[in-house]
Amino acid sequence: MKGLYAITPDVAATDTLARMVAQALDGGIALLQYRNKLADPAMRREQALALLRLTRPRRVPLIVNDDVALAASIDADGAHVGRDDGEVAAARRMLPGKLLGASCYASLDAARHAIAEGADHVAFGSVFASGTKPGATRAPLELFAQARALGVPLVAIGGITLGNAPLALAAGADCLAVIADLFGAPDIAGRAARYRILFEKSTA
Repeated sequence: MKGLYAITPDVAATDTLARMVAQALDGGIALLQYRNKLADPAMRREQALALLRLTRPRRVPLIVNDDVALAASIDADGAHVGRDDGEVAAARRMLPGKLLGASCYASLDAARHAIAEGADHVAFGSVFASGTKPGATRAPLELFAQARALGVPLVAIGGITLGNAPLALAAGADCLAVIADLFGAPDIAGRAARYRILFEKSTA
């Protein structure tokens, strides 16, 4: 896992969301997480399926946030679980062979526990001040160097912009999870491409 990890915004209209995601795919995102905190179960399923139809031909993994059952039922490429979304071990049993990420906030111990239960990548954040979660615990960038010994991909999330993204990459993040700075951009494809160039430079 390496690259821009796009996380969808709360958009009610499925066709609008699909157009936004199509642009992000054109720009070269590495992964897509479907996240909609405002949708009911029927809408989440409709939207997740619509996005899967876009991502699968591009071979971009679709990861479902906070709904392991939905991820399993539509054969998504994985799921992401947070503090209140049940045990990682239970999610792993439901999603054998799939990608499974866990939010670990600012805790190495939480990351170790998640990995022991079956997570194959972990997310730390908020690494910067976040408009999506303004009250979120801040995760220091130094945490990524400490977490390298865990041996799994590390995702940075929270307040990431093109301006501060190089700091997270230099700290050791493998993926940058971005919502607002990507999907709020006037040119979504162009913004995704600029992130992709950052990754190319960081590995050159």
